[in-house]
Amino acid sequence: MSNELIISVSKRDISIAYTSEKNLVELHKEKSNNKFTVGDIYLAKVKKVMNGLNAAFVDVGYKRDAFLHYFDLGPQFNSHQKFINSALNSKSQSPKLQNFKLQSDINKHGKISEVLTGGQTILVQIAKEPISTKGPRLSAEISIAGRNLVLIPFSNTVSISKKIVADEERKRLKRLIQSIKPENFGVIVRTVAKNRRVAVLDEELRELVNKWEGAISKLHLLDPPNVAMGELNKPAALLRDILNSSFSSIYVDNDVVYSQIKEYISEIVPDKEKIVKFYDKRTPIFDHFGISKQIKALFGKTVTVQSGAYLIIENTEALTVIDVNSGNRSKKASDQETNAVEVNMLAAEEIARQLRLRDIGGIIVIDYIDMHSYENKQKIFQYMRELMKEDRTKHNILPLSKIGLMQITRQRVRPATDIETKETCPTCEGTGEITPSILFIDEIENHLQYMINKYPKKISMHVHPYIEGYLKKGIKSKQIKWLLKFKRFVKIVPVVTYNFLEYRFYNKEGNELKP
Repeated sequence: MSNELIISVSKRDISIAYTSEKNLVELHKEKSNNKFTVGDIYLAKVKKVMNGLNAAFVDVGYKRDAFLHYFDLGPQFNSHQKFINSALNSKSQSPKLQNFKLQSDINKHGKISEVLTGGQTILVQIAKEPISTKGPRLSAEISIAGRNLVLIPFSNTVSISKKIVADEERKRLKRLIQSIKPENFGVIVRTVAKNRRVAVLDEELRELVNKWEGAISKLHLLDPPNVAMGELNKPAALLRDILNSSFSSIYVDNDVVYSQIKEYISEIVPDKEKIVKFYDKRTPIFDHFGISKQIKALFGKTVTVQSGAYLIIENTEALTVIDVNSGNRSKKASDQETNAVEVNMLAAEEIARQLRLRDIGGIIVIDYIDMHSYENKQKIFQYMRELMKEDRTKHNILPLSKIGLMQITRQRVRPATDIETKETCPTCEGTGEITPSILFIDEIENHLQYMINKYPKKISMHVHPYIEGYLKKGIKSKQIKWLLKFKRFVKIVPVVTYNFLEYRFYNKEGNELKP
């Protein structure tokens, strides 16, 4: 299996496409100035303590207060808070957690008012990004993720990933980590740590501890609300979690991000550094690799499966409903039951892909085509479980009900990816009335003449591929006529994501030129 990452960087955001065998599997978008990412650690202030909710609203600097429930404080919150207060009051040398005496656990069934008060300064971590009208969801149980290990301050527990099933390897890793970890630090051993040498794990553990101590040493300099420790940027965080031997290429169209990723890869997997490649062609990177076309095809309300079958996907804030339809699929099978099983199997593959692609969270209800046989219902259930093993997000799948409904709950930590695939009519702009289309080329020519006079250096014009074909058609094409008329060659670049009559001008550095 060949996996690739294609990373497109603009001034506004970073888009990351994760493909498997050239098929788009995940799409991540992050604004360049994005804050409140899952994993970010904040020094914050408690605004209100709500006994009725057994929770507190906390100011982390977002426009809406963040939410912290009592159950998310963690059993060692007393130790956590005493240590943070000590660090905030220490002006010279910050305290060391290894030398700290842990306090007794908080009451499992206690009240939020017993441990928090309004105006109190606390250290919290973003557990869920802001979604819709809600602020971030917080946790006071801090965790610092690395490639092979996750560091848990104020704990002494060592946990091994359940995906490492070999008993001998689990025992080896547990003995190893217990022998090298500092006191008062817990560790979760990730799946990729399987068969790792002690030197590699020891080095990473030291780096994570140093990262924690570096953040603690600067706490007294921060004025809450403020970031105490930021998560890795999105490309690096994604690579940390998914990079494996199946990755063949990582393409990046920005030299700064390219250097950052190459440096990060050289640190975590030095022998993979050569798979990072800089993309410098004129055609936008998502167009070149066919990502733009797949996005348009996969993010609509209706998604085609195979042979006429299709899905209808409807979203609300907490619930997503997916309806499976056989459509005009030719019934090759001899009976309806066999045909239903075939369509449902194909639909299950696409649904598992769509959940990852759109990052759909909450409750998902799937209405499969009716099947009468219990064995066939179980077959679809087991197949769905197998397909969802590739999904890193926590989820739970229930068997099909009597009426053919399957329920899936999938953890939601950030807003679902929502891309509008329908386009406003480029000719009438939604008004229902158009100017004469015969004048369109004259409009482009007049605009081009203005741009040539305003910008003396080389310029290019980006248009829809159909318009590009028309402008470059024949020996005496419009492009050649413009060269003779304006004494300037204008490069015409096709962009598949443009509306039919959309056009823009760019300089040789790739910056858009405004009239």
